Amino acid sequence: MGQGGGVPNEPALRVEGLCYEVGGRVLLDHVGLRVSAGESVAVVGPSGSGKSTLLGCLLGLVRPGEGVISVAGRDIVRMRRRELERHRSRHMGVVFQFGELLPELTPVENVALAALLGGVKAQLAYRRAESLLKELEVRAHGISTGHLSGGERQRVAVARALINEPAILLADEPTGALDSATRDSVAHLLFDVPRRWSCALIVVTHDKTVAQRADHCLELTGASLVPYVAGIPGGRQ
Repeated sequence: MGQGGGVPNEPALRVEGLCYEVGGRVLLDHVGLRVSAGESVAVVGPSGSGKSTLLGCLLGLVRPGEGVISVAGRDIVRMRRRELERHRSRHMGVVFQFGELLPELTPVENVALAALLGGVKAQLAYRRAESLLKELEVRAHGISTGHLSGGERQRVAVARALINEPAILLADEPTGALDSATRDSVAHLLFDVPRRWSCALIVVTHDKTVAQRADHCLELTGASLVPYVAGIPGGRQ
C-alpha cells in the first residue's frame, strides 16, 4: 500500500509557516512540520493548546491565516472545496477517538464504504476491505460493528482509514476511550502502520505514554511545535 502520488523526494506532509488566530488569540504561530512515508509523529499538549485546530488545518477543515500544508506534494491550502475533498479522500486517512463507524453495518461494510465513496468499484472495495480486516485480525462478516469491543472497533476504524491507500494517516485521540490494556494494543497497531503500509502517521493525543511510541514526539505549546521531553515543562530541551 501507500500509493503516495506526490512529488519524488517530497515528504508525505510538509507544513511551513502555518498561522491561525481566532478572537485575537494566536493558536498557531509559524508552525512547521515534515513527516515522510514510514515515519510517525505524535503531538501532545493540554486542552486548548491548539491541537484540534492543527489537526483541522492538516485535514483542510480549518483554513489557516497563512502558510503551506503540502500533502502528497500538493498544497491543500490553495485548493477549492471539491478539489480538496478529492485529494483528502485519495491521500489522507483519519481515525477518530470514538471510531465514527456506522454501528448497524458489519465491519467489512464500514471499511468498504470509504472506498465506495472514493469511487472504487464494489468488488474491489470489498476485496480490499476483507484483506485489511484479516491483516488487522478483525472479524469481517456476521456481526454488526456496534457489537464489537472498543479495541475491535478502533481496528475497524484503522482499516477504514487505510482502505484508499493514503499517503498519511491522522489519528485524533485514538486511544482516549479505551482501557489501558486495549489502549496498548491499539497503540501498538497504530505505530506499526507506517512500516506495514508505507504511509506517514500523525497522532494527536493527551496520552504521553502513547505519544512516546512515535519516532518523534512534539508538544504544541505557546502556539509553537517543540520537541517534547518528559518531565521538562513546555517540552523544551
